[in-house]
Amino acid sequence: MHYIKRWRVITVFLICLVGSWYGLQHFLPSRALNALPNFLPREKVSLGLDLQGGSSILLEVDLKNLLRDSMTSVLDDIRRIFRKERFRYFGLKIDRGNKIRLQLHDASQGEAVVETLKKNFHQMNVSKTDNGEVILEPTDGYITEKQESTVSQAIEIIRRRIDEMGTKEPSLQRQGKTRILLQLPGVNEPSQVKNILGQTAKLSFQLLHATLTPQTITGNRAPTGYTLLPGMDGEATSYLVKNKVEVSGEMLTNAGVDSQGEAKVTFSLDATGARKFAEVTQKNIGRPFAIILDEKVVSAPVIQSVIPGGRGEITGRFTLQEARNLAILLRAGALPAPLRVLEEKTVGPELGSDSIKAGQTAILFSIVAIFVFMFLFYGALFGNIANICLIFNLIFLLGGISFLGATLTLPGLAGIALTLGMAVDANILIFERIREEIRDGMPPLSALSAGYDRAIATILDSNITTLIGAALLYQFGNGPVRGFAVTLALGIIISMFTAISLSRLLIHLWVKIRGPQTTLPI
Repeated sequence: MHYIKRWRVITVFLICLVGSWYGLQHFLPSRALNALPNFLPREKVSLGLDLQGGSSILLEVDLKNLLRDSMTSVLDDIRRIFRKERFRYFGLKIDRGNKIRLQLHDASQGEAVVETLKKNFHQMNVSKTDNGEVILEPTDGYITEKQESTVSQAIEIIRRRIDEMGTKEPSLQRQGKTRILLQLPGVNEPSQVKNILGQTAKLSFQLLHATLTPQTITGNRAPTGYTLLPGMDGEATSYLVKNKVEVSGEMLTNAGVDSQGEAKVTFSLDATGARKFAEVTQKNIGRPFAIILDEKVVSAPVIQSVIPGGRGEITGRFTLQEARNLAILLRAGALPAPLRVLEEKTVGPELGSDSIKAGQTAILFSIVAIFVFMFLFYGALFGNIANICLIFNLIFLLGGISFLGATLTLPGLAGIALTLGMAVDANILIFERIREEIRDGMPPLSALSAGYDRAIATILDSNITTLIGAALLYQFGNGPVRGFAVTLALGIIISMFTAISLSRLLIHLWVKIRGPQTTLPI
């Protein structure tokens, strides 16, 4: 064993040092941790909902009007293309089946219209009738892709909003095609979270009519190109808003709160938004400019002068908390579709503490049973070295979970208990191989080297197949199954290190102390 190279010894020592720090800090009191230098990492394992309590909210992305909104943008494109190609038409509309229909003045233009539409709208099936009606219908592939992208975007926006609120370690999992499970460990009153998630937060800046007001129009019907929109909750005022969006919320780069005096939300725009904002304010001085959030007018201040630089503020009858919530929504971005709360559950912290105690008891009993087994079957030297490696295995496993920022759940505790039971498998393979080599007449130290070298292939084969299973569990499983997969995979990797490298180093040190002529008590 004297041939173990120094760089390997140093590498094993450094890994043990770093891994021990990440793992042992979980056993230190907070006062001791705070007294340590700031450059040392202090990431602790985050506990999941089932271990520390909290709230679970099942959300559904409302895709009912998704296609209709997409088709509305297609209508504008069709108008633009038809003006360019000089196609005359009437009756352009969206029917209940999300199909776009239009009627040509000249039915002989049908073929040219169909070819033009197919060229510009690959995601649509285009057809015509003999009487000059043209129908555009979204393909199944487009519908599926739109739904998938919308749900994925909704998950990302939810994550941003929750992170902006400062909620620690939220868990977001997709369930089925349209549902999202949000778990908030440690949050026992999720009303503010639901309020934040319940708003689509689609922001736009649009002009009001230059002369007409809702009170002066006849029949309470908006003229072409304008829409009647209500004010924010509690306001009886309505507004006659121009349909054209001058500046959209997608151009926002930041939003904050100014609490000096009246609570208000400040915002800044990107370069394109700043240019458009300056142009609109320059051309429309003296005209009301509406700030619209989710089809409601927050405020409609009159443009007094040009506003350059892309900075402005949103005022209204906000409380400070409402202004903060609005700033969070604007920073995170608008949801692509509304969300509905289907189910809400709260898990008390006492249930989580019972689970932790049960998991700790299971892990403790498994460690004690393994200690006794290894000592009885492999003696004081090899048995205790395997047991030392097992302790390091548990410390490294806790350190690895905290380093990766993974959340420990109840299935994760089960994975730790299972991993500790499997951790000594590699040691047993090595020790049994050493015994065989000694029985075959090989000198003790040569048998030691041969035992490690020849058992490695078997250890790798058995552990790699288990790692593949853990990877598949993580890929296709949901939250609890993924938690189990993470602890299982980490435990396998760590156990290979402790069994192959750490135990070999410990035996090497023992041989150096006792001398090369010593015999192996195995």
